Amino acid sequence: MSNLQPKNRVRRKYIIKGAVQGIGFRPFVYRIAAKHNLHGWVQNNASGVIIEVEGSAKNIETFEEDLQKQKPCHAVIDHFESFSLQLQNDTAFKIMQSNDTDNISASILPDLALCATCQREMNDPEDRRYRYPFINCTNCGPRYTIMSALPYDRTNTSMAGFKMCTPCRTEYEDPLDRRFHAQPIACSKCGPHLELWSKKCDVVATHDKALMQAVDALRKGKIIALKGLGGFHLVADAGNEDTVQLLRTRKHRKTKPFALMYPTLKDIQTDCFISAEEEDLLCSAAAPIVLLRYRAPIHIAPSIAPGNPYFGVMLPYTPMHILLLQALKRPVIATSGNRANEPICIDNQEALERLCGIADLILVHNRPIVNRCDDSIARIMGGRKMILRRGRGYAPFPIMMKEEAKKAILAVGGHLKNTVAFAKGNRLMLSPHIGDLDTPEACAAHEEASEAMISLYQKTPALVAHDAHPDYRSTQMASQRFKNTCPVQHHYAHALSCMLDNKIEAPCFSVVWDGSGYGTNGTIWGGEFLTITKDNYERTAHFLPFPLPGGEAAIHDPRRAAFGMLYAMHQAPHRLRFSSEEQQLLRQSIEQNINTPLTSSAGRLFDGVSTLIGLCHENSFEGEAAMALEFSATKDKDIYGFAMNGHILDWRPMIRNILGDIDDQIPAGIIAARFHNTLTAMILAVAQRQKQKHILLTGGCFQNKLLLETAIEKLQAAGFTPFWHHRIPPGDGGLAAGQILEALRR
Repeated sequence: MSNLQPKNRVRRKYIIKGAVQGIGFRPFVYRIAAKHNLHGWVQNNASGVIIEVEGSAKNIETFEEDLQKQKPCHAVIDHFESFSLQLQNDTAFKIMQSNDTDNISASILPDLALCATCQREMNDPEDRRYRYPFINCTNCGPRYTIMSALPYDRTNTSMAGFKMCTPCRTEYEDPLDRRFHAQPIACSKCGPHLELWSKKCDVVATHDKALMQAVDALRKGKIIALKGLGGFHLVADAGNEDTVQLLRTRKHRKTKPFALMYPTLKDIQTDCFISAEEEDLLCSAAAPIVLLRYRAPIHIAPSIAPGNPYFGVMLPYTPMHILLLQALKRPVIATSGNRANEPICIDNQEALERLCGIADLILVHNRPIVNRCDDSIARIMGGRKMILRRGRGYAPFPIMMKEEAKKAILAVGGHLKNTVAFAKGNRLMLSPHIGDLDTPEACAAHEEASEAMISLYQKTPALVAHDAHPDYRSTQMASQRFKNTCPVQHHYAHALSCMLDNKIEAPCFSVVWDGSGYGTNGTIWGGEFLTITKDNYERTAHFLPFPLPGGEAAIHDPRRAAFGMLYAMHQAPHRLRFSSEEQQLLRQSIEQNINTPLTSSAGRLFDGVSTLIGLCHENSFEGEAAMALEFSATKDKDIYGFAMNGHILDWRPMIRNILGDIDDQIPAGIIAARFHNTLTAMILAVAQRQKQKHILLTGGCFQNKLLLETAIEKLQAAGFTPFWHHRIPPGDGGLAAGQILEALRR
């Protein structure tokens, strides 16, 4: 019993919300309470953490300072409330069992890369978890991918079926151990294990032998389907050109780059240029794929990223990946384990059925994956991180909103690069990347992701926001399953997502450039300049529309975009690779308005110019032609002509200049540079015609580093303040976040 007199003692209660579960927050509280001789308790609940402490006023004051300043490295506090209570004369400080009866609003922590301490233990022959491929602690390991409900307790995870052995139970229950309430805690005696399967489902090997036989198979040029944290990878030796070509053939992936996983940072530095910011990204707990410019000559198979000066590179982030790369001692392809246009596989049997035509062997484990989560992709743009694909390591960590959703809101995103979002209170949870909704499997994954958000927070949405395009599968799902729905114009959603990402309030001005989005006038928008008002938006300017023969077929065939552009200019399409019969059919489709929408798309302008100057005549993946333009551009300061006719930005003078440069045999790289220069000059010209100084740059076209950074430079020089994405993807992966904001506005 404390010898302090009651009049010298005080008691305070703390309500803390944010990312404070699953990262050692309660043992941290226990330690600082003991340090300051305080009694009371700490408890997880469905909203976060509750603390009550009793002791001297001075000690409690110091405790409160430590609570906020010395919190665990992965903890994020977004709500901190404190008030006085009556004394209860506690005689010790306890960690109480979780209370899950409250209104659920706790933040979900993403999966985290293996920490340095666990890696040292895994590589220590004297440690009981030596070479154990599922080692973890409260600072690392799976979170979202194994979670079925909140609060984050073992019974609510896919580890519930693994009974802890006595040593693991001792660590789990010791508040001073770093594995105290580490929900995935396990060892080789009581936890998950590996198995190597043949394509006939025969078990080739188990445990460590399974891993080492997989390594041997990779050395021999085999392709392995490997079950990771949030799904399967297809893994192959990145230095074996024959194997890489075989993987392309089996996966039907003609030219899209493959992601690479290197054993160590030093290995990456041998092959790639790395800035300090890029190194921080690679080595962070999120461990995303980072786009890095590679050094010449390359030491990787040429067909890893054909025609692309960048590699998508990551470090191994699970103990299993680390052990595999340590043994192999060379980089591997680590691409999503799926068939074309399907979501990443997460189930062992599913992988056996869907990946057996691609992989030679399958390395699985028996810890179920509850929530699908692909790797994140990031790039340093404008001097800071930009998330191009939000997945493992970032999703579904909440993005804080100024406005509060008093009732739950679900947003189901668009059609390409789909994500879903869920808002409750002032938190917006953006799901991991799902993908394009072109197959029944992808649509099923989309519904699963929506249900996961609703299930985790146990709240049926009062309103469901969706894209305004009536034919999107996400739109149809929303209208079929929910009563209260809210359509949101595609480019307006892009602008709102950028506002949220940068904490910008209306009024502001947004440049929204992408491939396509359903416009309010029934045409296909994509080269938009929007003024965002307090409660709506105005279409301030846009590119001159042109016909797009074949509609969506032009997404894969850039020649169709070029044909439509030349038709709008009354120019003969003799430069394009169409037969005379094909030209006649395309002309008829335009003149008779057969499947030929009008478009103002900036993305299709990129496609058309790319094919005109001979860089790319087929988009085997989205954005391929535009990427060819970006990567080919050399240094040149010239600007082509353009015109402003009222609110219409006329690109035809630019195309005439480009055709002239082609006739003069100007190199494609110089034309590409001048094209980018002209686009940024257009942005500046429109910005100077309106009154706002805050300029948002959003939409898929602003994944282009050259375009974005040139636009930032020109706008800043002219006195504007540009804003661009960092946490929310600029492409369609960010639409759901913008849809949530519009639902709140309404």
